[in-house]
Amino acid sequence: MTARNATSNDDAGSRERIPRHLAIVMDGNGRWARRRAQPRSFGHRAGQKAVRTTVEYCLRRHIGVLTLFAFSSENWKRPDTEVGALMDLFLKALDKEIDELHQNEVRVRFIGELSAFSEALRTRMHAASLRTAGNTRLTLNVCVSYGGRWDIAQAARRAAEAALAGEIDPASLDEAALAPYLCMADVPSPDLLIRTGGERRISNFLLWQLAYTELYFTDTLWPDMDATQLDNALDDYAHRERRFGCVPDPVTARAS
Repeated sequence: MTARNATSNDDAGSRERIPRHLAIVMDGNGRWARRRAQPRSFGHRAGQKAVRTTVEYCLRRHIGVLTLFAFSSENWKRPDTEVGALMDLFLKALDKEIDELHQNEVRVRFIGELSAFSEALRTRMHAASLRTAGNTRLTLNVCVSYGGRWDIAQAARRAAEAALAGEIDPASLDEAALAPYLCMADVPSPDLLIRTGGERRISNFLLWQLAYTELYFTDTLWPDMDATQLDNALDDYAHRERRFGCVPDPVTARAS
């Protein structure tokens, strides 16, 4: 990773159209490997390089938050050999990447039902999160054993516990009151979601947070994702009019 000293040639106008928060469903590792007559683990290792490329890209483009869907709650249903290979890859990646991420002032967080992982992996995750907690250049949320329905359910459970403890009034529980109990409540909702691999669905990812997110789908398999592909996605995003359910201002519409 070499993004620390990289500079962007973007002018001020283009920076205003860059998402504050980019979320990505990293799909296609298995198909990428199959096309090369290799096991799925080969594709997952190749996908790790695309993660590095994407982190470096976000640092160059001054994107403040990057959220990656690395392992869903449904992925536990995959064959034991593949899950084992993924866990081994996570461990090696943490050991290999955390120093450079920290040097580049990246804050790393792991979002999901972490109790499902081995003690060794949880220890590595906790250590990485603790070490980088003070970094502010980029927040990297790695969603593992995560599902959007799980996120909403755990938020509702925590809100119910707070109500039982007398900390909140159940009658006042609305969207605004529930939102602080969701994962990643401390960062803005994603402005742009990219899904690679050709599928056109969000697959139980950030169901609450994606309510008004712009969606971008590409046939590119995740290991082939590079800066040019990311540029294409951000260019598409820059030309969209975000209304958040409102009617555009007539004066603004005429001016544009």
